[in-house]
Amino acid sequence: MQNDEFAMEDLDDEKTIAYIREHLPQELKEKYSDDDFYYILDTIYDYYDKSGILDSGNEYIDIDINEIAKFVAKEAKKNGIGEYDPEELFFVIEGELEYNGIIDEE
Repeated sequence: MQNDEFAMEDLDDEKTIAYIREHLPQELKEKYSDDDFYYILDTIYDYYDKSGILDSGNEYIDIDINEIAKFVAKEAKKNGIGEYDPEELFFVIEGELEYNGIIDEE
């Protein structure tokens, strides 16, 4: 049962990455590898868990994409993954939020 859960999570991550890639500005479309995207998504989810932002129970959630981007960039540098520009990460995070229906597509 657990393997099925992991397979579903991987499939959803693949769909999320495809959506994000499709909606990124042209100059960023090829900048990030799939491994980069998987790391970024995992770190975004860590932010959600640590901040409790999605557990508030409120219908309206105040999400600061810039704050999440800074968190992801800081974690990547701290963990030796690499240096990500928070201004570029903004578009990746925005795509993740749109894909999951947390914010409306612009």
